[in-house]
Amino acid sequence: RSLNMDFENQDKEKDNSSTAGSFNGNSTNNSIQTIDSTQALFLPIGASVSLLVMFFFFDSVQVVFTICTAVLATIAFAFLLLPMCQYLTRPCSPQNKISFGCCGRFTAAELLSFSLSVMLVLIWVLTGHWLLMDALAMGLCVAMIAFVRLPSLKVSCLLLSGLLIYDVFWVFFSAYIFNSNVMVKVATQPADNPLDVLSRKLHLGPNVGRDVPRLSLPGKLVFPSSTGSHFSMLGIGDIVMPGLLLCFVLRYDNYKKQANSDSCSAPGPGNISGRMQKVSYFHCTLIGYFVGLLTATVASRIHRAAQPALLYLVPFTLLPLLTMAYLKGDLRRMWSEPFHSKSSSSRFLEV
Repeated sequence: RSLNMDFENQDKEKDNSSTAGSFNGNSTNNSIQTIDSTQALFLPIGASVSLLVMFFFFDSVQVVFTICTAVLATIAFAFLLLPMCQYLTRPCSPQNKISFGCCGRFTAAELLSFSLSVMLVLIWVLTGHWLLMDALAMGLCVAMIAFVRLPSLKVSCLLLSGLLIYDVFWVFFSAYIFNSNVMVKVATQPADNPLDVLSRKLHLGPNVGRDVPRLSLPGKLVFPSSTGSHFSMLGIGDIVMPGLLLCFVLRYDNYKKQANSDSCSAPGPGNISGRMQKVSYFHCTLIGYFVGLLTATVASRIHRAAQPALLYLVPFTLLPLLTMAYLKGDLRRMWSEPFHSKSSSSRFLEV
């Protein structure tokens, strides 16, 4: 979904054509983290270190990790709910910000979205229901995709290729070294409920906080089987990383469309049919993601074992994208950073 982010000007602009799911966007440019080549190379290494820490020291860090995850999920889900809350409060509440001293100033929509998010996290902690965990995981996915950006196809290829190797190694080969599938164990291991830990530390009695369930952390989406006997899992990294690539190609489609409109140039090289020129990079990559996800699901059913989803998602998204970019003559431009080569005073659609 496209996000047009400009929190600084949203109080001044009254654009009736804007949708409830869009934000206005210049002031968050400083908050957006652009991944460079070095970060793309070292991110799989950092993820491997974090995985090993969770594997060896899970009992020691599980409560701290659960609390940190709950806080991040609260903030992320509040960000996800904010457009809806802005739409609901717009008719009956002014956009003036309410001061909370050193905590800052917030609008009524921001307070409402944060309150709803806190309520959802508390219900999840008390019940541990998988639907609530999936909702929090979706909030984390949306927040990460909104605030992280891939600047070029080169960085995209480095990042996704490194994460593919990371995913394949820890799913298929970690058992030969650690006598256990590290990725599966960390992903499926439930954590102690902080309420249970708190009641034991404070000696509140056997009936206080002891009936709360252990928590499966929202680092994944889970889907129950038709019989309800087991759950299928999809890590949020398998959503976020291809999602960043989809956002990159959608921004490039918008950039190219505007560049062609400004220069009134004819579309594409002469050896490319007009039909292929009409196919956007976004739709090509999105279809590849769908086919890759479907292939990963079928492979998991056939082998009856966990599959590294990026093993299927990366080839089905990157290879069609690279092929189409080469045929259209855009590969050289996409490989660099095309969005820095054009400056304009008009407002861009930020993804």
